Amino acid sequence: MSTLIVIAKAPAAGRVKTRLTPHFTPEEAAELARAALADTFAAVLATPAARRVLALDGLPGSWVPEGIEVVPQSTGGLDARLAAAFDEAAGPALLIGMDTPQVTPELLARGLDFDGTDAWFGAAEDGGFWALGLAEPDPALILGVPMSVPHTGREQRRRLTESGRAVRDLPVLRDVDTPADAAAVAATAPGSRFAALHRSRRAVTR
Repeated sequence: MSTLIVIAKAPAAGRVKTRLTPHFTPEEAAELARAALADTFAAVLATPAARRVLALDGLPGSWVPEGIEVVPQSTGGLDARLAAAFDEAAGPALLIGMDTPQVTPELLARGLDFDGTDAWFGAAEDGGFWALGLAEPDPALILGVPMSVPHTGREQRRRLTESGRAVRDLPVLRDVDTPADAAAVAATAPGSRFAALHRSRRAVTR
């Protein structure tokens, strides 16, 4: 079986989801990040996998549930940190971020099924990607891909296909980066912790 990796920042005020301010306070943005992580972890724990790993930028806390193995993120740019996270898995792995609390165990299980494919790619609406699955991780597939730009996803997928690997696609999802993203994702997954907290915070600020 494969490894399921979540790459994330610790939900500390002023360090995470800063683009949600000033619509939300830094503390509220951190609370929303923690809720997004809780939803993500719930999906991860409900997905069959040999290992469930959190590649973390920051210090772990009580918000990390049992069953999640914490490893520190490496130094360097995001491409280097993603490559290092896959190297930690040392085998087939699916990597996701903390920005899609609407993710489901069914989606994650699909991205861990490498029968008949070499890679899974989950594009994000903003031009990036929310999921990357590799049957045989190789740093060359990620290093040098420009990150956090509108064409990141296109370049990453092109790197996979140009390597000769068979690539299958997961559904396009919307990342939570801006207040508009937060509202849209909360509406998409109304039963999530993220949506409940979003509703309560918006009610308080009205």
